[in-house]
Parts: sequence; structure tokens; C-alpha cells
Amino acid sequence: MGLNYISTEKAPGAVGPYSQGIGFGDLVFTSGQLPIDPSSGELVTEIQQATRVALDNVKAVLEAGGAELDSVIKVTVFVKNMDDFSKINEIYSEYFTNHKPARSLVEVARLPKDGVIEIEAIAYKK
Repeated sequence: MGLNYISTEKAPGAVGPYSQGIGFGDLVFTSGQLPIDPSSGELVTEIQQATRVALDNVKAVLEAGGAELDSVIKVTVFVKNMDDFSKINEIYSEYFTNHKPARSLVEVARLPKDGVIEIEAIAYKK
């Protein structure tokens, strides 16, 4: 069982020396996805739209690796401002309706490119 490096043009390219995602056996691990629109390269800074774009990027990497949002086991959310918690949850709940993976949400001092949110996920291939 080897590593499968995941790459898709439907999510922004890595901003450093890492892969968009890694497949290992039946698991798919995404790298943290910033709210960068993959078609324009624009960093979205309004928190609700940024959450949506970051989750769309997570979804694209998962799908490129053979997984789906409804097979996500764990999500980690890094946020610049914990005061945005309820706004993030509002958008997050649109992506995870009946399926509720384990999740951590952590306020951090700074994110790459001065983003407002970064999201990573672990999922299994169905």
C-alpha cells in the first residue's frame, strides 16, 4: 500500500512544498485549503464566502482522491477570529447536513497569505 499524491485543478495549487492531498489505502487526507478561488487565484476574505470557498476546495481535493464530503471522518478548521464561529457554522452546516464528522476549530495568530480560514479533512473512500 503506497502513497497516492492527489492533485486537481479544481482547487488552488499548494502555496508551499506539499501536496494538495494524499491518499493512503482507503483514506484521503487533504492539506489545509485556503479560501482561494481556483479559477481566479483570488483570496476571499469575507468569512462566510471564505468558508464556502475553502470547503469547495476541500471537496475538490477529496473527489480527486476518490472520496466525498459524506465520507469525511475528521475536519480541522483554523480561523483568524473566533468571533466568526457562528458565521462559519452557518456555512459549514450547508456542507455537512446529516453527516456530522468529528471537528476541531482553532483560532490561530496567522494563516498563510493572511487568510481568514483554512480547512483540512480526512475521509475514507467508499
